[in-house]
Amino acid sequence: MRYHIDTIPVWDAAKLDGECLLCALERKTELGEAERYLGASVMEPDTRVQVNTKGFCRHHHAMLYGMSNRLGHALMLESHMIETRERTEKIFRKLDGAAETLKGIGLAGRLGGKARGAEAAVREGAAELAKITDSCLMCETIEENMRRYLHTFLHLYQNDSDFRSRFASGKGLCLPHTGRLLEAAAEELAPKELGELVSVLTRTEKANLDRIQEEISWFIKKFDYRYEKESWGNSKDAVERTVNKVRGWCVGKEPNPEE
Repeated sequence: MRYHIDTIPVWDAAKLDGECLLCALERKTELGEAERYLGASVMEPDTRVQVNTKGFCRHHHAMLYGMSNRLGHALMLESHMIETRERTEKIFRKLDGAAETLKGIGLAGRLGGKARGAEAAVREGAAELAKITDSCLMCETIEENMRRYLHTFLHLYQNDSDFRSRFASGKGLCLPHTGRLLEAAAEELAPKELGELVSVLTRTEKANLDRIQEEISWFIKKFDYRYEKESWGNSKDAVERTVNKVRGWCVGKEPNPEE
């Protein structure tokens, strides 16, 4: 089939022969986004507006902090803090008003309309603060890219026999991405195609979970003196790969070797 800008990254990830090609794509996207936000784009007006409004989650702040560009990080934080202070000032004014109302209500008025209204204002303030702190521009961008990669995966699986064969004989996906692929497939594929993919996917996943189970068990046995002279086989990094298989890549070697 004809390859284009969307199919090439998916094919490249499949050729890595890792535990999950979608983890490799997700991590590559994440690193690219982090570098972009710490690079020249930090001064682009459109980017600054988005960063100011949405900010980053704690995971991505930790990632940005670890990339040793304190100035780039600080530039984003400065304007984000200005925006955040303006938004929180409005919330705190409402909360202060509710606080004054609540402090003036005794036990007898606990169930009255004024008390209920003030308590509702406190809950509303909590929800508004959560809205500020729960948003993450990088998470949103990564999610957008992953939806596109899932669509491309299904396109390749349907139209490229080489890709289909490689995936069927490979190491499968992590469990979170298996679930995501099933959701996407149920939305996009015709019943017959969906059934065929599900059969291949379940067979591949079961075989590779069996493999991982054997490797983690052998890793444990290697700490028994009776097996100390036996070969480690593929089990030296079994702990990392087991975690990554069950929860998605988060520990051990980068899923993209060049990263």
